[in-house]
Amino acid sequence: MRVVLAEDLFLLRDGLVRTLQDHGCEVVAAVDNGPALLRALLDEAPDVAVVDVRLPPTFSDEGLQAALEARRRRPGLPVLVLSQYVEQLYANELLADGAGAVGYLLKDRVTDTGQFVDAVRRVAGGGTVMDPQVIARLLARGDARGLTDGLTAREHDVLELMAEGRSNAAIAGGLHVSESAVAKHTASIFAKLRIGPSPDDNRRVLAVLAYLKR
Repeated sequence: MRVVLAEDLFLLRDGLVRTLQDHGCEVVAAVDNGPALLRALLDEAPDVAVVDVRLPPTFSDEGLQAALEARRRRPGLPVLVLSQYVEQLYANELLADGAGAVGYLLKDRVTDTGQFVDAVRRVAGGGTVMDPQVIARLLARGDARGLTDGLTAREHDVLELMAEGRSNAAIAGGLHVSESAVAKHTASIFAKLRIGPSPDDNRRVLAVLAYLKR
């Protein structure tokens, strides 16, 4: 798996490079600013981009915007962003095209090597990964209201785990129910959110987008 990495802090960037290499990834570029990131993504055509949201020269959302611009030029480019903070705008921008292959991970999560590498692989494989802390904090702020008001408590539980990027099998294990029960809840969620038939991964992304909207 070929990876482009963007992180302005040298020690963290070096640590992430080593971690990815130790797990069989080829880091084809490791950069520390937004313009270099955009060039690397377009020139290297990686399997996945791992991107710090805040990069020079603006230290605002330079990394995210460079990754999204590369994704517009190369539709479907898998992007996993790293952030120090929970920002709903970042999550919404990532999910806006409904195409999947995106993730939002808090930087604290990279200290867990297994979870970090698993997130990179899931995004590279076309999945959607949302940090559990992001979901928990959005829920605490009440941001899950609106389109999801009609869901039952159990459907909210299923959708919350779906937003974390979990498969039906993983959701079933987390809730101690059968996979067939999860499938029924998922179908009900799609129906209530008025998400019509489409490739399953895309439907899950659309459901997650509805979950995160105000």
